[in-house]
Amino acid sequence: MAELKSILVFLLQSVVVGLAVAFLVVLVRPDLMPGVGGGAEGPASYADAVDLSAGSVVNIYTKRLIQDSTAPTARTRFRVDSSFASGVVIDPEGLVVTNYHVVMGATEIRVQLSDGRFTEPEIVGVDKETDLALLRLNVGALPSIRLGSSAQLRIGDVVLAIGNPYGLTTSVTQGIVSATGRGQLELVTFENYIQTDAAINAGNSGGALVNSRGELVGINTAVLANDSGTEGIGFAIPVDLVRGVVEQIKLNGRVVRGYMGLLPDDLTNAERIALGIENSAGILLVEVYENGPAALADLRRGDVILEMNGEPVYSKRQALLISASTAPGNKVEITGIREGQRFTTTVTAGERGDEPL
Repeated sequence: MAELKSILVFLLQSVVVGLAVAFLVVLVRPDLMPGVGGGAEGPASYADAVDLSAGSVVNIYTKRLIQDSTAPTARTRFRVDSSFASGVVIDPEGLVVTNYHVVMGATEIRVQLSDGRFTEPEIVGVDKETDLALLRLNVGALPSIRLGSSAQLRIGDVVLAIGNPYGLTTSVTQGIVSATGRGQLELVTFENYIQTDAAINAGNSGGALVNSRGELVGINTAVLANDSGTEGIGFAIPVDLVRGVVEQIKLNGRVVRGYMGLLPDDLTNAERIALGIENSAGILLVEVYENGPAALADLRRGDVILEMNGEPVYSKRQALLISASTAPGNKVEITGIREGQRFTTTVTAGERGDEPL
């Protein structure tokens, strides 16, 4: 009994000492407590993330000749329109990513670096279908941003938008990821946007969307509307898409995409029930272009595609992405329904020009 009493006294003394030490630690370093300052709830400041990334964000100033609609109809007159935007240095050798709409039709482009220097860039290549452009600055080594992973983003993650809104250089706004994989906005052909409530204003286009570690996760591109009644709905191109476009432009000077020669549409629930489709897969072919890859594979208007390369197809947007990401010459295995009967065929992708699919 005496031995048990000694053990209990020892344990009690240990608990008291432990609580006393913990109290002193919290008194001296309250930031170590979860939910106080930093700790598990995230940093109290994102200054480190800004320090790591803001030096890689540049300001872009452009000029365009715009036809003056107020000029007499007998004489065409033009005026110079000036605008400002942003860009992100992604390579220390001076490669800068921005939006295609930032440089489209510009007669003059000037880039201001984070150290205040100005330079005129070379346009390496553009991709209007994702609204991306790649520029090169020939000014020596530059601080480049670290690329993160947009695939790892979760709704609720903290993000920072860095850019040149309204000409206010190196401005930072903070918000969260509101959604991922946003499409059907009809802004560009290939839409896969990150939605955020971090403020994206005029001049933010082409700027950086970074995570709390200062890594690039998106290129700021658009807001839902320009009226004051809409707030907190901005969109950025995910960095994983940016990577692929940049590599293709560096390799080919343009983006090479696949072409299947078909035009799909989404199925309604009523159409799925009528066809006996038990899940939400399936798209309807509303057009198959003559002599195109799909026509050569005997696909026909009115066919329903259920799978492409063994992957269930749920939307025309998904079909578009699969088609475009297939290298010309590669094959796409198709499973579909025609007149109530399942069939399979193989489409050999061509090279996409201005065609839809």
